[in-house]
Amino acid sequence: MDSKGYTPTIGLEIHAELKTNTKMFCDSRNDPDEKEPNINICPVCVAHPGTLPVINKEAVKHVLKIGHAVRGKIADFTEFDRKNYFYPDIPKGYQISQYKYPLVSGGSLVSVEITRIHLEEDTARSSHDSGDDSLIDFNRAGLPLMELVTEPVIKSAEQAVQFARELQLLLRYLGAGDANLEKGEMRVEANVSVSKTKRFGTKVEVKNLNSFKAVERAIRYEVERQIKVLERGDQLIQETRGWDENKQQTFSQRLKETSEEYRYFPDPDLPKLKLSDISEFQLEVLENEMPVLPEEKRTLYRSWGVSKDAVEVFVQEPVLLGSFLEEIAEILKHEKKSIKLASNYITSDLLGLYKDKTLPKRLPIDGAEFATLIRMAHSGTISSRGTKDILKIMLENKGGDPEDIAKKHNLIQQSDEGELQALVEDIIKNNVSVVTEYKEGKESALQFLVGQGMKATKGSANPQILQKLLKENIS
Repeated sequence: MDSKGYTPTIGLEIHAELKTNTKMFCDSRNDPDEKEPNINICPVCVAHPGTLPVINKEAVKHVLKIGHAVRGKIADFTEFDRKNYFYPDIPKGYQISQYKYPLVSGGSLVSVEITRIHLEEDTARSSHDSGDDSLIDFNRAGLPLMELVTEPVIKSAEQAVQFARELQLLLRYLGAGDANLEKGEMRVEANVSVSKTKRFGTKVEVKNLNSFKAVERAIRYEVERQIKVLERGDQLIQETRGWDENKQQTFSQRLKETSEEYRYFPDPDLPKLKLSDISEFQLEVLENEMPVLPEEKRTLYRSWGVSKDAVEVFVQEPVLLGSFLEEIAEILKHEKKSIKLASNYITSDLLGLYKDKTLPKRLPIDGAEFATLIRMAHSGTISSRGTKDILKIMLENKGGDPEDIAKKHNLIQQSDEGELQALVEDIIKNNVSVVTEYKEGKESALQFLVGQGMKATKGSANPQILQKLLKENIS
C-alpha cells in the first residue's frame, strides 16, 4: 500500500467476558454457551424496579490479576458509574461501568502501552427475525465484562493483531476468560486515524470485528480509505463504522459519542471500594495465585534451545503440549540437546500425525515413554526413520515401551563396526564404478553406497557408522 506520506495511528478497545459462576451484579448463572434464550435471568439483570446490584468479587479479582500481569497500577480506591444511553439491549437505560476510577491504570503488553482496564456489565443480545421484529435475549445481560483500552501507539494492522492475540492468550493463562472471538466472548474495536504530521488525525472507530483476520483487514481497509478521502481534498468525520465481512469494507453506522453524552455519574446503589481493606485483593494474595505467564514460558523454552516457532506451539497449547514438554524436560534432566530433539519430534512428527484431526484433550502416551524414545534417538540406538515409526505405533496403541516396539519391528540400529565390516566390504566389491567416482571426488557417490547398506539391512544400519567404515575401507 502506498501511504503517500501518511502515518497511521491505532488504538484498541477490547472487551472480554470473564469466567465466573454468576453474573456481575446478581446471582444469575454466567453461561455463555446457553442456547435457550432468557433462561439465565433474574429481576436484577433485566432491571425490574426496586432491585439492587451486588458486586461480583471474583470478577474484580480477575481484572486485578490481569492488571498485575501487565504491570499496571492497581487502584486503591475505585467505584462504579452509570453510563447512560438508550438501546433495546440495555434494560436499565444505563450500563454499570467505570469512568474516573478504573481498577487498573497503565501497564503494557508486547510493548504496547495500556491506558486503563476497567470492569462493567455486558449488554443483552439482539437478533432480527425475518420480519420487522427484533428479539432480545437477556442471558448475556449483566455478564462481567472487562474493557481494556490501549494508548494510540499502534502503527500497523499486524501489530494490532499481535496485541489482541497476546491478550487472548493472557486471559486464558490466568483463567479469566476463554476469549473466543467467534463466540463474542472477546470483541475488538479499533480507533484508526492517519496524519502527515505529529498531530493525530480524525479518529474513526471500527466495530464488528469478530476474528483476528477481520481486525487486520478492517484496519488496513480503513487506513487506505482515510488516505483516499484526504487525498481527494475531503474531510474525515469522527464516526463509528462497522465491518462488512462479505464486502470486505467498513461502513458508516453513526457519529461517535463523547463521554459527555453518556452523562457518567457514580452509581448510588453500589459501594465505593477501598481495595487495600479487602483481604482477597491484597498484592501478596494476587501474586501467590498468579500462574506462570506466556512470556515467562517463552523465556524458559528458549533457554532449553527450543526454536522460536516451536516455542509458540508450546505456549499456545500450554495444557496439552507445554506441560508435556516440561514433563519430558524434567525426566531428561534438562539436557538441552535432548530437549530440543524432543521439541522437534513433538511439533513436527507427533502433531503431524494429528494433521486435519482435532487434538485430544490429553496425549495417549506419557512423558516417561516419550523421554525413553528421545534417549534412544539421541544415542543412535534407533534412526530418525525408526523414531518416527515407533512414535506412530505408540500413538496407535495409546502408549507402549519404545524399546520393546523397536525390537519387535527390527528398528534397533546396527552400530557395531565389527558386525557392519563384512557388509561394507561387500558393498565396495559390488559397486566398483561408484567407488571409482567417489575416489575422483564425487561426494554423492558416497551417499549412494551408504544407501546400499541401508537397503541391505532394511534400514537398521547406523548411516553414520556406515559412512565412516566406507571412507576407511575405500583406498
